[in-house]
Amino acid sequence: MNKIEILSPAGGFDSVIAAVRSGADAVYIGAKTFSARAGAHNFDEDEMRECVRYCHERGVKVHLALNTLIFDDEMRDALELAKSAARADIDALIVQDLGLCSLIKKAIPDLPLHASTQMTVHTPRGAKALYEMGFERVVVSRELSLDEIREIREFCPEVELEAFVHGALCMCVSGQCYFSAMLGGRSANRGMCAQPCRLPMTFGGNDHALSLKDNGSLHYLRELETIGVASAKIEGRMKRPEYVAAATAAAIEARDRGEISPETQEKLRSVFSRTGFTDGYLSGKIGESMFGYRRKDDVVTADNQLLKELRVSYKDEAQRVPIRFHLTVRTGERMRLCADDGERIVTVDSTDVAEKAVNVPLSAERAEQSLRKTGNTPYYVEEITTDLDGEAAVSAAALNALRRDALDALGKQRAVRHRYTINEFELEDFEIENAPGDLSKESAIDWVCAKNPDIPEECKSSRIFIALEGLEDREQIKKMLDDGYLLGVEVPRVMFGTEQVVYEKLKALREIGVSHLLAHNIAAVYMAKELGFTPHAGFGMNLANSCSLQWAKEYGIVDAEVSVELSQKQIERLRKAIPVGMIRYGYLPLMISRNAPAGKNESCKNEQFLQDRKNETFRVVTNGNTAEIFNCVPIFMPQENNNENEAVFNIIRFSVENSVDNMEKILEKLRENRGFERFTHGLYHRGVKKFTIF
Repeated sequence: MNKIEILSPAGGFDSVIAAVRSGADAVYIGAKTFSARAGAHNFDEDEMRECVRYCHERGVKVHLALNTLIFDDEMRDALELAKSAARADIDALIVQDLGLCSLIKKAIPDLPLHASTQMTVHTPRGAKALYEMGFERVVVSRELSLDEIREIREFCPEVELEAFVHGALCMCVSGQCYFSAMLGGRSANRGMCAQPCRLPMTFGGNDHALSLKDNGSLHYLRELETIGVASAKIEGRMKRPEYVAAATAAAIEARDRGEISPETQEKLRSVFSRTGFTDGYLSGKIGESMFGYRRKDDVVTADNQLLKELRVSYKDEAQRVPIRFHLTVRTGERMRLCADDGERIVTVDSTDVAEKAVNVPLSAERAEQSLRKTGNTPYYVEEITTDLDGEAAVSAAALNALRRDALDALGKQRAVRHRYTINEFELEDFEIENAPGDLSKESAIDWVCAKNPDIPEECKSSRIFIALEGLEDREQIKKMLDDGYLLGVEVPRVMFGTEQVVYEKLKALREIGVSHLLAHNIAAVYMAKELGFTPHAGFGMNLANSCSLQWAKEYGIVDAEVSVELSQKQIERLRKAIPVGMIRYGYLPLMISRNAPAGKNESCKNEQFLQDRKNETFRVVTNGNTAEIFNCVPIFMPQENNNENEAVFNIIRFSVENSVDNMEKILEKLRENRGFERFTHGLYHRGVKKFTIF
């Protein structure tokens, strides 16, 4: 059983030092752009190179989080950033965007890719799909229990798993939150979340009903290690170096000793908490106790004395690299020192030759005394051997200089772990396959998505996707298929612990003739291919650029509801390998969570409403496994005379509408292009903010 890696966050170089000197095995950083923590200091190319050199010399890996959605006009810069990271000798890229992933695999085929938690990987088949696509590691969703992580590990033992064990918890499943983007244009999928979940939101008597306590699951480290999880991840690239030091040290304690001392626990709580911590997801104890927010008492506990104490804990170099020296001294020859770290051997010679001693020749004891002085370096001497002729005189200064030269030479070799091949090509040369005439407007069938099959007959000409839980009546399904309805199934966006149940239901639907499947995550696409469905991509797949559409085509997806964070102009300008759709009408789910607001999972079974500071109300709908929070107003996009070659089809989403009559009235308004009393254009007109906001 391999020892679990402690992976620490670093928003700047001070945090890198704090993490490494506190014992981290690896750190993850972000660049100045395309990072899911755009508000952190982050690293430019020179800083990244220096960070990698510093960490590698000390035996620490560095992962770069390039984990946001990428738009077409940014793809060249994102790919260049990946190449810069490869030139800096980064150990892995943490990536969200499937289009960017496909480019990186072509440009830097040997660079390890880690699937970001933003990819919403939370099931066995999701991990399996990404492994088969070439990912070496999957960062699983924070909401998983230990048993669910174990299930993923057993289903796909080939892929490394990385799990969060400490730090902030988002209310929404990562990669599926549109709250910040829809309300203020600051996209959580683009690293700019305004954290509306931390603001006052009232539900069930709780006035911070979306604010979860921080994850405090370090005491599960050994169990995760036993399961076979490769890496224990600490959240916190936006937090101060003292926090990084405290959390890293606590993780080392938990792994190496099997427990955390009360003193360490108190430091951890004092340096940052939201009224304490929760292990609700890993333990499977989901409910009200998981909620908390940052109060005055939580802020003032991190006093100057504590912060000073934490800074002292990492002010000195941690000597964590064992080495062996072999010194050769011959009168009339240059001295030679070999340094061996177990993987590399470097040899350096002195500038001057050793002279014959007039009084006392160099002894092994005096040589060892000088060579052991490795203070303020990452090295400690494990063994020294000497080959002395017993006649030479050597000064302490000459030995010290030789030691420094050997360690410098060793450090330069240790800094370079990889020599990636970088294939240069112009982005325009990346082929987007679409045959002329195949992507006309007529070939892109409009969609209607609904909770159950009770929908108006005029929808018959559209492709109809019914939520899986609404397809229980086999006779009704057969009748609709016999009547010519283009009936398909919409798979749940998240399937915590239920993937196999979903699989069996899909298998039964396929056997009675349902042949089309709408997927919001990679696991659902994988199941579609296993069972012989024709897969379609929903908005939860977050396809946001031309390269991601090309990936979708190559993976067998026939059309896609593209990211709801694209503007209409961006959608129209996409190079479309497959037809794409945009929502013409529908209440968009702003969040999907495993825990209901305020933890009111039982009382939430009937539809209720969340209220914000401006007295807007957001419908909350649960299905026993997840809770969805819908926008307070529907998206409405008037019908336009689109260019027939644009291949942009319309999507109508019925999600909270409660009767066929109501749906018919909505369809009538859409036919007549009449607006609603209250509606939004979503982000189709304004788009989301660019990275330059920070």
